[in-house]
Amino acid sequence: MNAAPAEPIESPEPAWRQRAVERSTRAAKLRAEQRVQRFLDAAQELIADKGTTDFTVQEVVERSRQSLRSFYQHFDGKHELLLALFEDALSKSAAEIREKSAAGRDPLERLRIAVDLLYDSSKPREGRQSPLFTDFAVQLLVSHPDQVATAHLPLLAFFTELVEEAVEAGQAVAPKPRRTASLIMQTAMFTARAPAAPVGAHPSPISAEEVWDFCLGGITGAGPTTGTGTKKATPGRAAAKKTTTKKAAAKKTSAKKTTTAKT
Repeated sequence: MNAAPAEPIESPEPAWRQRAVERSTRAAKLRAEQRVQRFLDAAQELIADKGTTDFTVQEVVERSRQSLRSFYQHFDGKHELLLALFEDALSKSAAEIREKSAAGRDPLERLRIAVDLLYDSSKPREGRQSPLFTDFAVQLLVSHPDQVATAHLPLLAFFTELVEEAVEAGQAVAPKPRRTASLIMQTAMFTARAPAAPVGAHPSPISAEEVWDFCLGGITGAGPTTGTGTKKATPGRAAAKKTTTKKAAAKKTSAKKTTTAKT
């Protein structure tokens, strides 16, 4: 009877080889990150100089002092470069809003602070160029909606946390906190960018306070605030308690009907 050939035993890769490969990989990653950052810095400088995103890839390459080949190794084109800038800006904005909102004494006030900050960062100002949040943002919404949604995830996650905290504290009612957070964000951002609404003979821009009052009414049923956004939040708490009471009563009624049917 022939014996089956023994399977070859694979010897483990030497530790020195693993270390060498890891070191080489880390070095290559660092160089790639540095090249990408130089392209991003060059694009930001061009935006600052021109006050618009109307520049060419060649201008970015020349400003970064790198090659066109290197650019296309990291970006599919100009839209992807601008998308990277847009995502980076939103990530930094989310971190700043999270930090400053922590000063609020309760969830609803922290949410108010976050709405005010988001409105302020989205509002175009004379003398301050912010094309990533005006012309290019609108272009992206039309051409690359999925990427725009991904770029907003850090902000959306934070606003969802704030809405959930307000609900848990009995200050708000939001059956779907994530969708509610998305509605609040879109209200603040798009209202800030919208042109002034005509009232009578003079245009009247919608203020951050009006945006907050609108959002507050949506999640609490409360009327206009007195400035802090929390002094008149009692109706919201009452609405939350009322909703909870109604649900509990409905459950009891259902249980009674079930028991009666069984007997």
